[in-house]
Amino acid sequence: MVGVGDSARAMAAAVAAKEVSARELLEVHLERIDAVNPTVNALVSIDPDRARASADAADARTVSGEPLGPLHGVPVAIKDTHHVEGWRTTFGSPVMADHVSASDELIVERIRAAGAVIVAKTNTPEFASGSHTFNPVFGTTLNPYDTTRSAGGSSGGSAAALASGMVALADGSDMGGSLRNPASFCNVVGLRPTWGRVPTWPTWNLWETVSVQGPLARDVGDLALLLSVIAGPDPRVPTADSTPGATFADPEPADLRGLRVATTIDMGGAFEVEDSVAEVVRAAVDGLASAGAVVEEAYPTLPNAESAFRVLRAWLMEYSLGDLLDSEPEGFKASLADNIRAGRPLSGHDVAVAYAQRTALAQRAHEFFGRYDVLAMPVSQVPPFPAEQEYPSTINGRAQRTYLDWMRSAFFVTVTGCPAMSVPAGFTPDGLPVGLQLVGAAGSEARLLQIAAAYEALSGAGRRRPPLPAA
Repeated sequence: MVGVGDSARAMAAAVAAKEVSARELLEVHLERIDAVNPTVNALVSIDPDRARASADAADARTVSGEPLGPLHGVPVAIKDTHHVEGWRTTFGSPVMADHVSASDELIVERIRAAGAVIVAKTNTPEFASGSHTFNPVFGTTLNPYDTTRSAGGSSGGSAAALASGMVALADGSDMGGSLRNPASFCNVVGLRPTWGRVPTWPTWNLWETVSVQGPLARDVGDLALLLSVIAGPDPRVPTADSTPGATFADPEPADLRGLRVATTIDMGGAFEVEDSVAEVVRAAVDGLASAGAVVEEAYPTLPNAESAFRVLRAWLMEYSLGDLLDSEPEGFKASLADNIRAGRPLSGHDVAVAYAQRTALAQRAHEFFGRYDVLAMPVSQVPPFPAEQEYPSTINGRAQRTYLDWMRSAFFVTVTGCPAMSVPAGFTPDGLPVGLQLVGAAGSEARLLQIAAAYEALSGAGRRRPPLPAA
């Protein structure tokens, strides 16, 4: 029988073939949750009764002979910033601690329609702000590979739940690295798609291009499966890409021979990268070269990437959370409140300049990927850091003044508009996971998945499971 360590693809196939029931599959995952979630604290608002009802309905569909969705019977968890009808959705914030969603949002609609069994929500920092998952509602999510360390964020609960074997798939979102950073920290796979690839609805701003939703999984094949479900057009979202989601399922590994790989550790000194991370990334790139890839030290020059990101982040946060901050000033952590307030002095001109800068950055990236197939670089500038810290205060002796400073390796990519994913690359001498960030041209998810699948087979780092009770 398939178990919690198997792929989501194997689980769906086994349920469809009646080798295991959705209820049986759920129960082994609930047992796993009972065994490890008290230690890791990745899943929140767990609802076994609701999940059992969903699993039983899935089994009824199996028996009836109805067409089955690609996630039929697969246990999944939804980030606690995404609305699930009738489910507590807190955004990790004490001011939203009792909020219950009235309906599913689009990404959840699609996951549910594909036959998945929703088990729980996944922990997140307050309003998904920051790349370390802690909040006053549910506490801190810990890294399954070292429970004294951060699981990353803001989709840290999702990544930790996957690495721990508590669910087979999970969703997330990414503004400055929130899909990629926790994937790197937890030795799983996370993809920040091109804007419009995974449409968001409802939304207050159809034209917002900084934050996107996307998939996390334990391997590239499972991630592609989830992407195939959540991607694709929707009539409510005119900015959605028209490519059908099914395009992304079952990627064939790329032939690495002759692949044009650009690589950089720090984009010419634009940010600090801890030595232990740099060593793992270099070894990963050496592996690509040994497999026949043509590797060259190169990166797109991205002037104004930092200013564009910070201005747009502050502007978006002030608009979406400013009124709530005014009404509940004691309900926000200081770093988030400061980020919201940073948006208040911004003028229309400031925002227009930031969008013009993004346009120029996207053009630079377009020109760069005319010469290279993929850019390989660090996801995060540090390995998982102590869980009691809000964020790393220094890297290689260089001060990190805010909770954003240490994520430049991720948010510099954000403002190009390019898809980027984290794939397991290896471990530091202390046994901490490190991800390799693979970046492709805008709209190139299908090709990026093929490259990632080839690298995954070459590396094997993702097969190393955390030192938790045996699954």
